[in-house]
Amino acid sequence: MDLLLHLRYFRTVAEEAHFGRAAERLRIAQPSLSQRIQRLERELGVRLFDRTSRGTALTPAGRLVLAEADGLLEAADRLRAAVARVQSGAAGTLRAAVPPQLGGAAVAALLTGFRDRSPGGTLELRELTTADQSAELAAGTLDAGIVRHPCPAPGLGFGPLLHQPLGALLAADDPLADRDEVAAAELTGRELVLFPRATAPALHDETLTACARHGCTPAAVHEAAGADFTRALVLSGAAAALVPKPAPEPGTVWRPLRGTPVTWRTSAAWPQGRDGPAVRIFAEAAYEALLAHAGMFAARLERPLFPRPASEFPL
Repeated sequence: MDLLLHLRYFRTVAEEAHFGRAAERLRIAQPSLSQRIQRLERELGVRLFDRTSRGTALTPAGRLVLAEADGLLEAADRLRAAVARVQSGAAGTLRAAVPPQLGGAAVAALLTGFRDRSPGGTLELRELTTADQSAELAAGTLDAGIVRHPCPAPGLGFGPLLHQPLGALLAADDPLADRDEVAAAELTGRELVLFPRATAPALHDETLTACARHGCTPAAVHEAAGADFTRALVLSGAAAALVPKPAPEPGTVWRPLRGTPVTWRTSAAWPQGRDGPAVRIFAEAAYEALLAHAGMFAARLERPLFPRPASEFPL
């Protein structure tokens, strides 16, 4: 027996004090309603109504059941509403991550964009490398992320690719600092600073391959995980760092590479088949934040972000 449904029928009869009016309100046949109330009485082992020629009246047991039923039905309604909010992405917690060097403005815009789309939801955001994100997405400890490509991780779904151009971070007194842009070949013979290979091996190799293809053969490659260490190596005067455009820092300048020969391809990612509303809201917010605040561009959008945009889901 569906106890909640039968309690709803019971409450309607109690409110109407008449089986016929209750049946009309519930849009069911009166004999069917009577049978349901009788079944509830058998289930509870008490008589709920005294039936008279003029209508029905609650028995003492019926009054007790009605008081308890109101609380149960209100709790069930709250539960259904809460589940609906989670299913729509408007509530609940989404565990997500962003890669290092994404930029403070982009991360702030992502958080704001998610909150605007899901005012009752919580975005639990961490900074993780692409390798760490891939592992956690596969393990189910992460719901969504922003990854760099190539991302050779089976079982993941991806949003459209965005391209983030790399440039040369130079000491302010570097001879190349006076240029509006720098040719990749002009960095030949210099020491280059790049992110640690272990954090995204395929991207690290792809970046150096693209440099070589455009005439850049570095004397050495230094690995730096943090912005402070990267800047220190650059300020030493011996190295140039290949990084996306950073926030201005005293003593350094950033110059784009001529012709945009090297870009980092970036997209949202999630476990395949688990792109529910909250993930879609995150992916849309990420796409807009990266376009507007991370200096990224879309080469072309071959497909919509999702077959049904997150905006179509009720919040």
